[in-house]
Amino acid sequence: MTTTLPSPVAATTARPSADPSERTLTYAEAVREALAEAMQADPRVFVLGEDIGVYGGAFGVTGDLVHRFGEERVRDTPISELGIVGAAVGAALADMRPIVEIQFSDFTAQAMDQIANQAAKIHFMLGGAARVPMVLRAPTGSGTGAAAQHSQSLETWFAHIPGLKVVMPATPVDAKGLLLAAIDDPNPVIVLEHKLLYKQSGPVPAGADRTPLGRAAVRRQGEDLTIVATGIMVSRAEEAAQQLLAEEGISATVVDPRTLVPLDEATIISEVAATGRALLVQEAPRTCGYMAEIAALIADSDAFGRLRAPIRRLSGLDVPIPYAPQLERAAVPQIPDIVAEATRLVRSW
Repeated sequence: MTTTLPSPVAATTARPSADPSERTLTYAEAVREALAEAMQADPRVFVLGEDIGVYGGAFGVTGDLVHRFGEERVRDTPISELGIVGAAVGAALADMRPIVEIQFSDFTAQAMDQIANQAAKIHFMLGGAARVPMVLRAPTGSGTGAAAQHSQSLETWFAHIPGLKVVMPATPVDAKGLLLAAIDDPNPVIVLEHKLLYKQSGPVPAGADRTPLGRAAVRRQGEDLTIVATGIMVSRAEEAAQQLLAEEGISATVVDPRTLVPLDEATIISEVAATGRALLVQEAPRTCGYMAEIAALIADSDAFGRLRAPIRRLSGLDVPIPYAPQLERAAVPQIPDIVAEATRLVRSW
């Protein structure tokens, strides 16, 4: 199958801001800036993957890094995900700091032996005598018309594997801050970047501020229900919350876990207990999805006794992502779906 890739993106260009400590960057620019800062600060950091050099990456994220740091540190690789990740595991064991870019998260299926059986387990099987400080970045999710083999949401695969940390940045500032924290981490970290977010812009403070792994963000505070969402669903939940308040008089809290492993359980439990209702939103299919774990967390916690309604999940359909745009949209939650489900949850209980 031949995949048509977008044109590479130019170097990071910060838009002016009234506050010099903040700039407006796209999500992709924020990721590139994090890569550049990490490579500048530590000669052990290098990037490897398919078409990340002169081409600038499948989604233009690596941009001009090859011209700034050279081909030794921005390494174009053969088309072999198993080989790419295997090389990164070996480099990490040799005290390097490799950052793998996989063109689509779906292609991690080709490398799961290295991810699940090597990167995730070596530290434990060798009694802590070795570590694998490797980062694997991968575009995830639907919305680009790339069909079933290039549009999956596989975060639950990785979250299920002990030894891996799993990150899902939802904003440009977190795309930078969480990636820098992942690069610092002595353990293998999977960073899942939703491809629809790459062009979205937001404020990103200057400097190398880290976003700690395992700390959720409360994006919006409300009184009637708590929406927990991941990835692209965070911004959709925020827009839905605005509509709910304006059209239905319903006030919603929006919680973004930011990292699935480690998970900030305390913030989720506290925010659900405060409103007494929980709507859990994910793009991935419903069956065995990550939000089932969040539902179980709430049910097992002190928040359960504070619930005024059953815990509700809003998920993608249990189908391969269709190619046709209208079917693709129908397969995953959209803003009107979140509004409708939240309204039913509040009005019915």
